[in-house]
Parts: sequence; structure tokens; C-alpha cells
Amino acid sequence: MDSATIIGMSSIIAAGLTIGIGSIGPAIGEGKGLARALAAMAQQPDEANRISRTLFVGMAMIESTAIYCLGISVILIFANPFWNYV
Repeated sequence: MDSATIIGMSSIIAAGLTIGIGSIGPAIGEGKGLARALAAMAQQPDEANRISRTLFVGMAMIESTAIYCLGISVILIFANPFWNYV
């Protein structure tokens, strides 16, 4: 195998691991956050608007981690900086 093949294979494997492992944490965090928000809304229905607004901001911040992992994976696959060294 030449060095270009090794760089290509390792980039694809790294991209797959990045998006796979990087999406597990945000998915678990969003699930727990949603469950607790629904429990809070069930206990205090008059504060539902305030809780849901805070929930959406928190979900967006949690989801940004998965979006960063997607961005790194896309860079590794399509705009790999290591190709310049081959």
C-alpha cells in the first residue's frame, strides 16, 4: 500500500468514528434533558412556556457538539489537509 491509500483509509475510519462516537453524547444528553423538562412541565404547568424556551436553547447548545463532529468528518473526507504531505 502506498501512503495515499493509507491516508485515505485512515481518514475515512477517523471520520466514521468521529461522527459515530461524537453523536452518542449529544443524543443521550438531549434525551435526558427532554425527559426532565417534560417532568418539570407536568409538575408545574403554569411555567411550561419558560421551561420549553430554556429547553430549546439547551437543545441547540447540545446539538452543536454533534454538528462540530459532522464538520470535522466532512473536512476529513472532502478537504483532508494531509493530502498535501503525499
